[in-house]
Amino acid sequence: MCIFAPLTKGFDLMKDKRILYVSSEVVPYLPETEMASTAFNAARNAHSKGVQTRIFMPRFGVINERRHQLHEVIRLSGMNLIINDMDMPLIIKVASIPKERMQVYFIDNDEYFKRKAIFTDEDDKLFDDNDERAIFFAKGVVETVKKLNWAPDIIHIHGWMASLLPLYLREFYKEEPLFAESKIVTSIYNNDFGGTLNPTLVDKVKFDKIDDSKTDVINTPNHTNILKSAIENSDAVIKGSESISEELTSFIDSVNKPVLDYQTEEELTEAYLNFYADEVLAE
Repeated sequence: MCIFAPLTKGFDLMKDKRILYVSSEVVPYLPETEMASTAFNAARNAHSKGVQTRIFMPRFGVINERRHQLHEVIRLSGMNLIINDMDMPLIIKVASIPKERMQVYFIDNDEYFKRKAIFTDEDDKLFDDNDERAIFFAKGVVETVKKLNWAPDIIHIHGWMASLLPLYLREFYKEEPLFAESKIVTSIYNNDFGGTLNPTLVDKVKFDKIDDSKTDVINTPNHTNILKSAIENSDAVIKGSESISEELTSFIDSVNKPVLDYQTEEELTEAYLNFYADEVLAE
């Protein structure tokens, strides 16, 4: 387990490396939460130290496109992604975070993301298609990065809607040379959505020819199991919340992977870069 240590060579080793940040939420596009702030701060801090960064998030319908100056990137849009044997058009939008000169890419599709809500309906019930939205998001990120021809050294995952990405990278896209050297880091947060996603999630993942042995953990697609899948398919783990469920804590302790304990906003600038350099890329 890696504990916060004073910065040594992290800044120097990470300069000009490429980190792809993939998050369910990012400020200022969605309301401030621990995850939305941490994902933004991690990317901003890395960017300020000379790391090449790109951020991906879903283009939820609650995001004000005019205020945040989102615009569609025609050369990246137009592809259809197959989700459970259905063709779903992929739309890519981009914006720049003011003052930071960081680009944020938005994965969009009218069917999945146009609604004026994020994860739940007006009765606070999880959307029945959240499972398909998560698959679409994972595939959309990979296909867009392929079109950009931008090979990341590290892919840092934040949030459950991004948590199928490690599985898809390790299985569905395992022959993709662009990601052959990429290391995956998953941050775990205490933001359980309660209940389960659509129980047919595992069948939709298996439709993509992903082996049963890799999908067993998501047979019951609750928050904990989706994160377990992400952890299993990652190279390293970061505790993004100070308090994490006992089950997830035990699972993290049981896997033989580098783990960074929770860091405050003030600490994470140095701790994350050190962790990337000394633990993740050193593997």
